[in-house]
Amino acid sequence: MQILITGVTGFVGGHLAELLASRKEAKIYGIARTPTWLPIWEDLASRVTLLPANWQLEALVELFNQIKPDWIFHLAGYANAGQSFKEPQESWEGNFQLTKTLYEACLQARDQSGIKPRILYVSSGLIYGKPDEDQIQCTEKTVLKPLTPYALSKSSADLLSFQYSQAYGLDIVRVRPFNHIGPKQSSDYAAANFARQLAAIQLGFQQPILETGDLSAQRDFSDVRDIVLAYVQLLERAASGSIYNVGSGTCYSIQELLNILVKLSGLKIDIRAKVDPSRQRDSQAISTSLDKITAEIGWFPKISLETTLQDMLIDWQNRLRRSGKATEY
Repeated sequence: MQILITGVTGFVGGHLAELLASRKEAKIYGIARTPTWLPIWEDLASRVTLLPANWQLEALVELFNQIKPDWIFHLAGYANAGQSFKEPQESWEGNFQLTKTLYEACLQARDQSGIKPRILYVSSGLIYGKPDEDQIQCTEKTVLKPLTPYALSKSSADLLSFQYSQAYGLDIVRVRPFNHIGPKQSSDYAAANFARQLAAIQLGFQQPILETGDLSAQRDFSDVRDIVLAYVQLLERAASGSIYNVGSGTCYSIQELLNILVKLSGLKIDIRAKVDPSRQRDSQAISTSLDKITAEIGWFPKISLETTLQDMLIDWQNRLRRSGKATEY
């Protein structure tokens, strides 16, 4: 089996590549903006063929004709919801336009070399926006109400994916993941940032002061290792044109994540919060129902939040020890 992952060197792409690389029958290719692995992913260098990210239509068609992928996991795109208020055009180009180019390349390659790949389009739970007051959880039928330029671009690409599956016969499955965290995540994200700071305090690289953003927001957090398993199972079992939410089914506040991490660290620290005004427009409470994916695919999350956070803390301890300083990647 020939498998292509776009955005392979990112947080989710790396975990997905690790999972797929354990299947010896698969040949894995990855598209990345920088065709090198960070040190945290160096063990993948011999198991995944990295390709430069040339998103010109003609280059993609040539690539598809050469490797003839059976599966495509489309993870590449613009990923920062808060920053998208300052970069709406970059968000649109990185999510909608990039996805459209991918599908057009698949159509042309189908005509030229007969490829018919299964494609997983990775959307986002943020496209639902803030649920109605009487709605406890989002389902796949919840009305889309994107609140950020990022969410708008993802919801547009999500609907585009459905249109290409119906009008042009591309074999596309859509998945709407809610927040996922885990080892090897960038400290640009809240839980990873807390874990990095706590590990730095433990190792004596930082004073016992932890800086945070807004801690009141609530999210549906899952372990990235559970999420990528869902992605694989969806391409194995889901019907073409279908859509599934994936998450934990439970909301946690950012404050709760921090409390668990501090308890796991065993530290006594001073917490200093600073709110980013741009994030106040983001939705405050988002959770998903798992009824559809559990009933139809058999997937459900297995890794507890405490285990995830413990693994993140250990991961940052190891990374900072190697670097010998308070920051790493």
